[in-house]
Amino acid sequence: MVSRAVAEWHPLQEVVVHRPGIEMFFGLLEPFSFLYERSFSMDEAVYEHMTLEHTLETEGIRVHRFKRLATGLIREKPELAEKVRSHALHVVKFRGPHMEVRKAEREFAASLNELDPETLFNIMILRPSINLTQGKGERTIYPRPVLDVPLANLVFMRDQQAVTDKGIVIGRMSKPQRRMEPLITGMVLEAAGKAVAWRVETPGVFEGGDFIPADRFAMLGIGDRTNRSGVNQILRSGIGFHEVAIVHQPFHPLIPEDEPDPMVNMHLDTYLNLAGPDIAVGCKVLLRRAKVEVYRRSADGVYTKDAITSLYDYLRVQGFTIVPITTLEQMCYASNFLCLRDRRILAVEAEKVAPKVMNKLQQKATENPHRYSALFEQVKKEYASLRHSGTLFPRKKEFDELGVETVTVQLQEITGGYGGAHCMTCVLQRKFT
Repeated sequence: MVSRAVAEWHPLQEVVVHRPGIEMFFGLLEPFSFLYERSFSMDEAVYEHMTLEHTLETEGIRVHRFKRLATGLIREKPELAEKVRSHALHVVKFRGPHMEVRKAEREFAASLNELDPETLFNIMILRPSINLTQGKGERTIYPRPVLDVPLANLVFMRDQQAVTDKGIVIGRMSKPQRRMEPLITGMVLEAAGKAVAWRVETPGVFEGGDFIPADRFAMLGIGDRTNRSGVNQILRSGIGFHEVAIVHQPFHPLIPEDEPDPMVNMHLDTYLNLAGPDIAVGCKVLLRRAKVEVYRRSADGVYTKDAITSLYDYLRVQGFTIVPITTLEQMCYASNFLCLRDRRILAVEAEKVAPKVMNKLQQKATENPHRYSALFEQVKKEYASLRHSGTLFPRKKEFDELGVETVTVQLQEITGGYGGAHCMTCVLQRKFT
């Protein structure tokens, strides 16, 4: 079955999400190294995610929970179970006295067929190994588990792949902390019968948050998380739109050029999104600074560069009305909404997220004023103005004028992992209209 998404505003029919599990606990022990924005309550984050799932189902969307999907397929499909066991054998290592290690390796290999699907899934997600230690003069062997970078970001199911007009493109993550995720999601989605159009190969990197389909054209972000090789591979084998805009990640002008912070707008969908065939939502200061290379597809399927412009000008030429969001709203994941259908979006309550974002930014400004003080002063002013006017996202007069309906969800904790509703959903199918 070919999963397809031709435009962000086509009716959403089917998604995959991953409800956070124990892997998130490890991410919270050291948020920075696990690519989280800040610390947060895991208990509340799980509840928020459950609410997100329920809201999607209420909207008539078929929601697959990734763990349930994976364990069910491992149980039902022997070929997938064999791949997962092979992966587990590669992941789990034993270290210590030679004789004890050899014994443990033999017993683990012999027991693989007895392990249930949930145990195999946990091995894939937690990536455990066992250090066998023995004190001098002692007979006791102490098993000390060690985890090799648990997949604490798996909740952000947008990024491991993208669904294009040709099918699923399995990405290759830019950050080594996330490199194993597409291997697992791709294996499971393919076992679920979803056709894979292309797998991005080294040296290419591509993450799904850098892809936005728009019917007449598509946009591909390029920057910290997606490189030129990844884009070229997708143009060659993973996409069929007549026109593609390659959008270069802009740096925020309030962060000094000698110390840029690509995490502020790491993906295209963190500062731009589409709510309808003629409605874009974005941070104007970034839209104006983002350079766009326009590629057009010839009759033989080859893309050639046709023009260079800014993202702001490109959207205007394409006929989009741009609903502006401030830097504060952008940092609170305002543009990271999920379009359910034309002019109906699932959005974060920026007012709930803003204090947490500002507290973290204030901490950064205190530790590194050269890098963050100007940005912090700007968002403080924006927060005061937006609260006074009562127009913090998604309460926008432009939405009323354009007929955009918003369904809001409380995501103030889980956004601490660096993503909103768009980042947390892998779209499998949008109805082509």
